[in-house]
Amino acid sequence: MTGLLVLLAASVMLFAAFTSAFFVRRGMSNDWVDTPIPSILWVNTGVLLVSSLAIELARRALRSGKRVWFNRYWTAATLLGVVFLGGQYLAWRQLNAAGFYLATNPSSSFFFLLTCAHAVHLLGGMSALGYIEVEALMLRLGPGKRTAIDVSAYFWHFLDAIWIYLMALFFFWG
Repeated sequence: MTGLLVLLAASVMLFAAFTSAFFVRRGMSNDWVDTPIPSILWVNTGVLLVSSLAIELARRALRSGKRVWFNRYWTAATLLGVVFLGGQYLAWRQLNAAGFYLATNPSSSFFFLLTCAHAVHLLGGMSALGYIEVEALMLRLGPGKRTAIDVSAYFWHFLDAIWIYLMALFFFWG
């Protein structure tokens, strides 16, 4: 749990630093052109929220001794993470098709930077979910693995919070 808190603190500092740079650069000159938010990102937000719900349902099922339901919900959450990453790739492709690239303007640069940073964190979260997935399917989720389940779930919820924060940042100040 201590390791998770250190990871969360470092991640918060990373996104805080990027946000600070975002606002400083936005105010520096008049070359800022808002990057449109692809509509797939609103769907992606829903996908990520549903995946967190699935993780919570999985944790409750495991506490109730319903291992089959735990596996189903955890698998659903993991697959929704894959769907989210696919949606993220689609959003980047849609922006490219509309003429927005990494170096188009400062706004698009920050959009790609922040969403890529989130995607990298999400890959880490999916690694944790995948580890639990394998352990669950191999029937190796004894009491010692409960901490790993909780840590993975908390990190996944943290990624949701970061994503909602990023969507608000792009929507209001993009």
